[in-house]
Amino acid sequence: MAGKNDIPILKVRKGATLREIYARARQEFTAADLQKYTVLEEGVPVAQVIEEMEAIQRKATAKQRKKRKA
Repeated sequence: MAGKNDIPILKVRKGATLREIYARARQEFTAADLQKYTVLEEGVPVAQVIEEMEAIQRKATAKQRKKRKA
């Protein structure tokens, strides 16, 4: 039973050259295959990532300063 994310088997003749294999792969690649890679996924806003990184940096800097004073 083939699942949604299964990779289809590319059938080529024994001893096929790399050029023949690529040509066969292009023939069998469908618009539905391409659609899997064009769907936009929800992501994390860059501003949020930067804020979190700055908080981590402030915390690390504070620890370093505390160690130097001790």
